[in-house]
Order: sequence, then C-alpha cells, then structure tokens
Amino acid sequence: TQTFARMLRVEGYSVRTAVTAESGLAEATRQRPDAIILDLRMPLVDGLGFLRRLRASNIGPVPVAIVTGDYFLDDTISSEVHQLGAELLFKPLWMEDLVGLARNLIKVTH
Repeated sequence: TQTFARMLRVEGYSVRTAVTAESGLAEATRQRPDAIILDLRMPLVDGLGFLRRLRASNIGPVPVAIVTGDYFLDDTISSEVHQLGAELLFKPLWMEDLVGLARNLIKVTH
C-alpha cells in the first residue's frame, strides 16, 4: 500500500491510503475519490468485499482496480470483480504499470 502510494505521489497524484475496508469506505465517503486501487488480500474484509460494499454504497461510480499476487485466483472471483465493474491486475506492478493504471482509471471519471 505505502509503496504504491509513494510511487503515485512521485508522479504528482494526491493519494489517500487505508489499511482496512472500513477505513477505506469511510475515507471514500468523506471525499469521493477519482479512482481506487486496492489489494485483493486485506485484513478482515478482502478487496472483493470492499468492492461489494463500495458498489452498494451511495458513493457513486468510482473506477476501481484490484491488484493481487494470487495467480491461481478462482474464476468466480475474477468474474465477480469484472461484473462489479473493476479491473483485475496481477503483481508485480512496476512504476510505469501503476502510473498507467491510475491514468486510465482517472480518464473514466473526467
């Protein structure tokens, strides 16, 4: 999380981070983000659970990408991620990959 945040800040993006789904949803409610990049593996509620809650909230249609290192991800998980309107990417993400991802996600909202 912090590595991605630092990489995006270097490129001039304003970044907010959250360690849990609850704090992430609270942050997104306080200030609607232009995009969300999250890890599939998070404590307590995973990235898919976060995405479900985000889509059920009144926050609005925020572009989301879920990143995972799990190359053997169950097809039902990847299918649900796509049905909920999010991109799914696999680690490692290099600086140019992450910046390109952020740029593409933000294009959707502007």
